[in-house]
Amino acid sequence: MPRFSIIVPSHGVAGRLGQALDSVLAQSFGDFELIPVCDAAGSPAAGVADGHAERDSRVAPVHAPPSQGLAGARNAGVRAATGTYLLFLDGDDVLVPGALAALDARLAETGPVDVLPCEHERVPWWEGETTRPVAPLLESAPSGAFAPARAPHLTGVRLPAWSAAWRRAFVTEHELAFPPGYFTDVGWCGRALLRAERMAVSRRVLVRHRARRQGDRLRLPGPHHADLLDQAERVLQEAAALGLPSERSGPLFEQLFAAVLKTAAHPRRLPSGRREFFRRASALYRRHRPAGYRPPGGSLGVQHRLLAAGSYEAFAAVRDTRRAAGRAAAALPRPRGLRTRLHYGLQLRRPLDPDLVVYCAYWGRGYACNPAAIHARARALAPHLRGVFLVEADQAHTVPDDVEYAVLGSRRAWELLARATYLVNNANFAEGVVKRPGSVHLQTQHGTPLKTMGVDQSTYPVVAAATGSFTKLLGRVDRWDYNLSSNPHSTRVWERAFPGSYEHLEYGYPRNDVYVTAGADDVARVRAELGVPEGARAVLYAPTHRDHRTGFEPGLDLEAFCEAAGEDVVVLLRAHYFYDRGGPGGGGRTGRVIDVSAHRSSEDVCLAADALVTDYSSIMFDYANLDRPIVVHADDWEVYRETRGVCFDLMAAPPGRVTRTPQELARVFRDGSYADEESAALRAAFRERFCPFDDGRAAERVVRRVLLGEPPEALPPVIPLAERVPAPAAVPLVRS
Repeated sequence: MPRFSIIVPSHGVAGRLGQALDSVLAQSFGDFELIPVCDAAGSPAAGVADGHAERDSRVAPVHAPPSQGLAGARNAGVRAATGTYLLFLDGDDVLVPGALAALDARLAETGPVDVLPCEHERVPWWEGETTRPVAPLLESAPSGAFAPARAPHLTGVRLPAWSAAWRRAFVTEHELAFPPGYFTDVGWCGRALLRAERMAVSRRVLVRHRARRQGDRLRLPGPHHADLLDQAERVLQEAAALGLPSERSGPLFEQLFAAVLKTAAHPRRLPSGRREFFRRASALYRRHRPAGYRPPGGSLGVQHRLLAAGSYEAFAAVRDTRRAAGRAAAALPRPRGLRTRLHYGLQLRRPLDPDLVVYCAYWGRGYACNPAAIHARARALAPHLRGVFLVEADQAHTVPDDVEYAVLGSRRAWELLARATYLVNNANFAEGVVKRPGSVHLQTQHGTPLKTMGVDQSTYPVVAAATGSFTKLLGRVDRWDYNLSSNPHSTRVWERAFPGSYEHLEYGYPRNDVYVTAGADDVARVRAELGVPEGARAVLYAPTHRDHRTGFEPGLDLEAFCEAAGEDVVVLLRAHYFYDRGGPGGGGRTGRVIDVSAHRSSEDVCLAADALVTDYSSIMFDYANLDRPIVVHADDWEVYRETRGVCFDLMAAPPGRVTRTPQELARVFRDGSYADEESAALRAAFRERFCPFDDGRAAERVVRRVLLGEPPEALPPVIPLAERVPAPAAVPLVRS
């Protein structure tokens, strides 16, 4: 029998689940079983849990359907547990180092106890001060083991279930289970503390609780707040059945109704049904108020008295007066220039235009990427919609003649942003853009992540300094309604890097549709436009940006590579978009090197290339859809991994050959191993993992779901990878 059974529900937190499980497996105290509770086999979280189970026999995943909620997941974990003590850990939190050793030592001091509350740290994912919310509750508790009557303020109402150890035999004896619905911790902890006979506390931190950017889901608006009254009633009924003495029933009653009044006093939590919530709470208050109970003083005492009297109108008046007195005037959005700012403010008062879609890509760098592909498909599927692209003034030449555009920062652009019902971007709109009720923001992203993104960058100083305020970044994330994902890996990373309440759309990237829909004529046309000689092997060299460098450095002597790789080799050089020159076409040709950095379409450049050489650029994930050879030139992998951080080990699962020196790189092209069977096998595994949805119909799925409002079940199904026919390469894979 293990000392601890650690139960980890995982619904909706697949992106962080691996870190939670790793924090347990890294503990110095190893006598435990780890029970991840996943939605179902094949779900993203199940994939993470199964991977950990393969590496460590102490990991034993179980399944619970999402319909059973958090309570069902925890109860499933409890049924599977065999340990002496139960611990609960949310899938987006972590155990602090040394937590289990400290907990075991504390239990050795106290002897067997039914419940052992512990401290925890509340840590923002982005910026802010760490707090220890339950420290005031625990600091006045007796130092050893004690009966609950000696610490009546420890009612369990303010204690998260994951901030304590629970003796499994005690749980089984009293048939304790997490009650269904929201606020299940109130029902579990409140009832458990009523039944406990012997307890102790630990002032050591057990869990690092990573607060969500939008706050606890229990504080978000919705009808689920009625569940708080259900949970409170369960606890109060059990307390009455047990004949709880007044010295314990008073603190329990007061803490429960402090939570109830906090909800009643926040109208945003209850968009509707406020009067009914108050009526139910008032009846519950009167029915269970302990004999001789005296309400607290101050404004909270006033709320108690109004609740007891059932005076909703007076309560609402007091609530609204207090909120009005404390509400600061919202700052007007900050477009540049007073007149433009005032103009935007006025436009926000006008109704949304139901047929207006505003697009932007790469912070206004032109008509490109996923937004351009969605715009083009929307013209065919939703011709009633008016699409306008926002671009910087010096990029207006990149917009096709038949596409309407506006210059970023202009009065017209701000007017469009104020009136648009749909806003589509592959980066982020300016901070001053207001998310209006009824508007729909679609974040399309612009690549599959290999490097760290969003708040995951906070631990890498060079990157964090360039990123700026994570609070502002996540304020922009708060505007997203939908976030586009090209594969399950991306979904997990976005969930972790950009915590928000948006919906993931695993539809593939619209910009990659062309890799399936283009034909040989399209490939020949693009090669002719770029100046690729007929019959040449065109090798696309696309290195990524280095945060620790300034300016673009090719990293290779490309002319020397061409000479060493073969007489038929030409290189298409594409610098990261941070370094493009903004011209209308390519950057010219030097010998056998054709600079295509300024070409507006990376998709065209990929179609023209017979093979790709990159280091760590996300272009490899897009190019893999063409099923053409890829070589990873990783001459500084260790440096990049340490300075930028990565989401997975590229060296362990590359899309093809990996080279470390210019000589190795030239050799794999010279001897043909860049395109041999081993390279093809690596590429096939890579495609299976990262190209599951890019079937040529991603843009259609996005338009139908987001712009036309069609239900998910009506969208075109994904064509299996084995049935897709990518655009053909221009030359055979291997030359003698």
